[in-house]
Amino acid sequence: MAEVSIDGMDLMVRIEGLDKLWALKSRLVIPLANVRGATIDPGIIKERKGIRAPGTYLPRVITAGTFHIDGERVFWDLRDPDKAVVIELADERYARLVVEVDNPAEVVALIEKACAH
Repeated sequence: MAEVSIDGMDLMVRIEGLDKLWALKSRLVIPLANVRGATIDPGIIKERKGIRAPGTYLPRVITAGTFHIDGERVFWDLRDPDKAVVIELADERYARLVVEVDNPAEVVALIEKACAH
């Protein structure tokens, strides 16, 4: 699971618990200027993941880490697709972040509000 917050002009994504081990990351810091938006998307789990490098993928259990698909890097930290938030990025190492959060609607509202300013 991830904790998403806004710190000044940055989007902070902290990976929690054992997910740090599976994802091989503990946090991501993205300038808000490079965040295009966020959506709740439980169906994202059905998308093709691409090539895992590095990370963990156990179907229907966990998807975590960096995946390369169609020339893009996507960061995943997801176990429960009902709690999936997709954060679209521009001019960053990752094209998207797909993360599981406690309250998807709250996180999307936080990101959208921060991007509007």
